[in-house]
Amino acid sequence: MKAHVATRLGAAAALAAAATTGCEPEEWFPYDEPSSSSSSTGFSSTGDFASVGVGGSGPFQDEQPVHVSAVPPPPISGGTLLVTADKQRVVAADPDRDRVSIINLDTLEVEATLALEPGDEPGRVTEGAAGTAHVALRRGGAVVTLDLATKEMHRRPVCPAPRGVAYDAAADLLHVACAGGELVTLSSNLEAPPVRELRLDRDLRDVVVEGDSLLVSRFRSPELLVVSKEGAVTDRVKPPMYVQPKLERTFEPAVAWRTVPLPGGGVAMVHQRGLVDPIDIGDGPQGSYSGFDCNTVVLQTAVTIMRPLPGEASHAPAPPAAGVGGVSFGLLPVDMAISPDGFRGAVLMAGSREVVETPLDLLEQTDALDDCFAMRDQRTISVPGEPIAVGYDEASNLLVQLREPPSVVRFGAVSGQLIATFLLPGESRLDSGHTLFHGNGDGLMTISCASCHPEGQDDGRTWAFNPIGTRRTQSLSGGVLDTTPLHWDGDMSDLDAIMSNVFEQRMGGPRQSAERVAAFASWLDTIKPVPMSKPADEGAARRGEALFNDAAVACASCHSGEKLTNHQTVDVGTGKAFQVPSLRGLAARAPYMHDGCAATLHDRFGPCGGGDKHGVTSTLTPAQIDDLVAYLETL
Repeated sequence: MKAHVATRLGAAAALAAAATTGCEPEEWFPYDEPSSSSSSTGFSSTGDFASVGVGGSGPFQDEQPVHVSAVPPPPISGGTLLVTADKQRVVAADPDRDRVSIINLDTLEVEATLALEPGDEPGRVTEGAAGTAHVALRRGGAVVTLDLATKEMHRRPVCPAPRGVAYDAAADLLHVACAGGELVTLSSNLEAPPVRELRLDRDLRDVVVEGDSLLVSRFRSPELLVVSKEGAVTDRVKPPMYVQPKLERTFEPAVAWRTVPLPGGGVAMVHQRGLVDPIDIGDGPQGSYSGFDCNTVVLQTAVTIMRPLPGEASHAPAPPAAGVGGVSFGLLPVDMAISPDGFRGAVLMAGSREVVETPLDLLEQTDALDDCFAMRDQRTISVPGEPIAVGYDEASNLLVQLREPPSVVRFGAVSGQLIATFLLPGESRLDSGHTLFHGNGDGLMTISCASCHPEGQDDGRTWAFNPIGTRRTQSLSGGVLDTTPLHWDGDMSDLDAIMSNVFEQRMGGPRQSAERVAAFASWLDTIKPVPMSKPADEGAARRGEALFNDAAVACASCHSGEKLTNHQTVDVGTGKAFQVPSLRGLAARAPYMHDGCAATLHDRFGPCGGGDKHGVTSTLTPAQIDDLVAYLETL
């Protein structure tokens, strides 16, 4: 039994106590919010001691308290920390509390914590011109520009779902990549309308300035779009397929959590790799999803380095060599930072609560990392709390932002030991359901719920399962528990069945108490779909809505009600009966159908869609199909 740290300790005291006693800080909350009279600098030195060993997601034993946050925290997105170029300040966006904090690394003060609007969910942060920073508001539909000296904020609307931000100093322009496919360019004039808006592929994630071009990553379909100065997509670069040498298993690139610029040009993309080979979910051994170690997992972490091709005017990055970039340990790689000297990368594994530091040249030169532990010149640093972002200060000390307790912790560049904690004001958002969704079951699991359902959505993959066949990952957003039975086959009656058959048996997770499962259900029902962009042609969407509700077409005969599903398991001409899915957030969920056979919504009305058993659409003209798709993309 682990020793307990008193729950009434403040956050800094809990960190210090854990470090000096060798105990894990199992329960952070409730804790006293820092006040002006206690720690006026917002800085707490914990000495030069070994990093706290919290590699797992915390205890799941029944005797541990179950927490349900009054304000449900959003799923982890990562990448919310900026260290300014002069290394004097840290800007930390807090999506759990809709705040932005500014830390002065010279004076060791938390200079300010600025409140945003409820539900803004601040995300990526980039440095602008003349002492400014720009923050993307993921659900606020805007970018906030901060004056780091005066602490004034100015809000500019950009798109429904802003994601990546990058400032082009040469042109004095801010570029914003949006999940709906918009790439919006803003000038330094805070009152001016956008300079340009492009419509690219949906699912945009990060944006990096590369000479006259922009490198824009996509999230669920990991690739890098090269966008020319004129606004054309001139190239697409994808991470490579990977064949595991020992077992000859094949993996394909999946969810690209973070893409960051490299000194000298190019980017590093930290992403997942998913198994292509069939996965036995029958009567085989426990843990068929997670595997027993790094050699048998179905998901791996990878970092793909993409350098610019020499002499290329388009600044297109070179296709990465096949098989490089493996990291054989760690779970849920939500963020990455590059050291000031440009030689090392820090990959934050939010699910296993650790940071992997690795030389970049090791990722580029090694064909396969077969060891389940850190190799020579790599190291793993355990993080005390729930981490969401990572960065470096001027001395190459590692900075890690924690969502719980709200703080930024610093680890020594040489020792790798926890040396300081910057406390950030804010009430607790500790939530057992949120922790369970993102964690690795106290270190027992090599996969989490968020691995296949990033940000509560889906990974865009189809998985091969024995004996049931190919199944596309389903989204969990928009109240999935109100669409029972669950899974494509409708074989899971409710969440209890999911916990028993999927979480415990297939994922290898520990059994959960009824109270913790209830907290899990409560949090799952708060996951929201990705905000939808306005249709390019609103007239087409209106005509499509009329077709959708036309009894002769019969779409609404199954896709009805608030969730746009009748909760039935129906044979629509695709081989057998499958569960009728909700259509909410459909535009963000490609590919389509139970086996992912339709790459686009237009393809859904092609050969693999089931024909007229799946809505009577064979008599519709191509223009009417276009209208129907335009409407479906608004749901």
